[in-house]
Amino acid sequence: MREKNIWERIRNSSNCRVLILNLILTLCLNLLLEFTERRSVGEVITFVQERTFVFLYNGFIIFLCFSIVFLVRKRIFAYVFISGCWVLVAIANGVVLSDRKTPFTAVDLTLVKSVLPILGSYLEVWQILGIVILLVVGTGGLVCLYLYSPEDKRSRHLVTEVLCTAVTVVCFCAVTYVGVGKGMLIKKFDNLIAGYKDYGVAYGFCVTAIDTGIDRPINYSRETVDRIKKKVKKAEKKKAGVVRQPNIIFIQLESFFDATTVKNLNISEDPIPTFHKIQKEYTSGYLKVPVYGAGTINTEFEVITGMNIDYFGTGEYPYRSILHKTTCDSVAYWLKEKKYASSVIHNNNASFYDRDAVFSNLGFDNFISIENMDIESRNEAGWAKDSVLTRYIMDTLQQTEKKDIIYTISVQGHGDYPTDDQSNSPITVSGEGLSQSYLNQFTYYVNQTREMDDFIKELTEKLSDYPEDVMVIAYGDHLPGMNLENKDLKNNSKYETPYFIWDNFGYNKANKKKESCKVEAWQLASKVLGEVGIYNGFLNKYHQTMQSSEKYRKNLKLLQYDMLYGSDFVREGKKPLEPTKINYSLDPVEITEIKECEDSYLLVGNNFTDASRVFVNGVKVASEKQSSSVLKISKKAVKEGDKITVHQVSVTNENITLNQSEEYEFRKDKVRLLYKNLYDE
Repeated sequence: MREKNIWERIRNSSNCRVLILNLILTLCLNLLLEFTERRSVGEVITFVQERTFVFLYNGFIIFLCFSIVFLVRKRIFAYVFISGCWVLVAIANGVVLSDRKTPFTAVDLTLVKSVLPILGSYLEVWQILGIVILLVVGTGGLVCLYLYSPEDKRSRHLVTEVLCTAVTVVCFCAVTYVGVGKGMLIKKFDNLIAGYKDYGVAYGFCVTAIDTGIDRPINYSRETVDRIKKKVKKAEKKKAGVVRQPNIIFIQLESFFDATTVKNLNISEDPIPTFHKIQKEYTSGYLKVPVYGAGTINTEFEVITGMNIDYFGTGEYPYRSILHKTTCDSVAYWLKEKKYASSVIHNNNASFYDRDAVFSNLGFDNFISIENMDIESRNEAGWAKDSVLTRYIMDTLQQTEKKDIIYTISVQGHGDYPTDDQSNSPITVSGEGLSQSYLNQFTYYVNQTREMDDFIKELTEKLSDYPEDVMVIAYGDHLPGMNLENKDLKNNSKYETPYFIWDNFGYNKANKKKESCKVEAWQLASKVLGEVGIYNGFLNKYHQTMQSSEKYRKNLKLLQYDMLYGSDFVREGKKPLEPTKINYSLDPVEITEIKECEDSYLLVGNNFTDASRVFVNGVKVASEKQSSSVLKISKKAVKEGDKITVHQVSVTNENITLNQSEEYEFRKDKVRLLYKNLYDE
């Protein structure tokens, strides 16, 4: 009798309406998600027909979310909120695919802080304003809906409603178990783009939310790590060769590749002549990178740490998931044992991808970012041009007393690429069957790479006569997001970028044939150090000695787990890695004197930039940059005895000071008077 009552309650009109509405909304949202991924009704239909189980399983994920409606009284609010979340995922996926060509993932939610400052490079002002208005209206609407939407006043049968939800959860778990067991679902995507295409957006998004970190290897133990350490130590003794200690400069070129390798694309002249010349004369080849169209920091992570991103979760960014809170073995730490000074130079803001926190945990001493750079020119998309990097690389080499490891991160090649007319550009592009807007984008892009190539030329020319040994390793972090597929490229891989290793002491010229090869991004630093006989750092030694081992990759995963998530048996008996205190400028910002003119004071000094802000007694006052040596403030801002400092603030958050000047005491008798105009006395 009791079973009959429960069944009757499930069948009552209210529960039936909820069930039917859940099914209808699930179907609509599932189709919307797949349409924003594929942008073709035909492709969606094909997906439903060919991958029916996967499509239904994606629907089950959405249906599971709606099962919460059985448990709440404010059902209208619950429907709007849950539907709104999935609609936002669909829209975000469509927008992200348009710009970076890789799907929207749960990890992207952690990057909001980094993305906000660069929205202007992707969207028009009216678009940004529209998004802000929609967010404000949407948030306000949800609050009002929660406060004023009607509640279900009918008598509730809590046991029945909990049972409905519980049955849905149990069925979902059972279907998941069967799907994974039968191979119809996979736990991890080797390729994020293909994963979303083959297994659906809802499932792909959930996988990126759940699949994080490195799975603990079955054979992980102190004994296993010790065995690997002994093998490496034994193999290390056999290594021999000339030991040099050159300055080492990595140049990570944003979205850089050889556009002449695109089939059916006609370019009026070689866009990267210097890069091609160096490739012909020095060690060069292709670098296998883990990302396409975006994800710079994952290529960066692999090169700096020697770790393979494949062992982390689907779509994961270790910078955001683990490295912002823990130290990690890196090329900077390896070379500290050789007394190297380590620096990062990047012509973009310091906090992008949390680099200001991460580089400290990677052992770098200095981080010269755009906040401490005097940027003279930007490109049409708003990014600082790479030519500025030469000055700061040379300054770093000259100002540090030790040998240097400098990791340089370029930004000029960054998207989004303009679609407007580019016919006045020095290098033109054409191609049969390609839209004019696409050709405009490529025209803009190849002209940017020409300027990036000019930067490489200027830098290597300056370093050719440098009195110390120098190596330059230049490579693209990933291909640009230009809808390129393997079939469109002469090398048949959109996950390969060109690289070269140049030096001013002749090794890579004399040994070009021996050293040139295809290399994984996570092997690059060890390859470079191996050329000059530097074997410090355990992962470095591991790559240099164990590549021929059958368990090379399997043991690499185990070592990565040990170092980041395990007991760090690798460093047992050694001091733990300590985060460094980052210095943000080798040229300190300073006030040398104050001059007076009409209604203003001019703070005269050195190394002022667009990120310079004036503080009086610790309180920020209005200021205006006149030049790299002059800041202007109102006479009302200071009085006798006040302490004045200039802070270099974060581009993304002016409440964060990266570095600042020494205090300068304001004394009227020391102020010099200006005549005629601002700069004439």
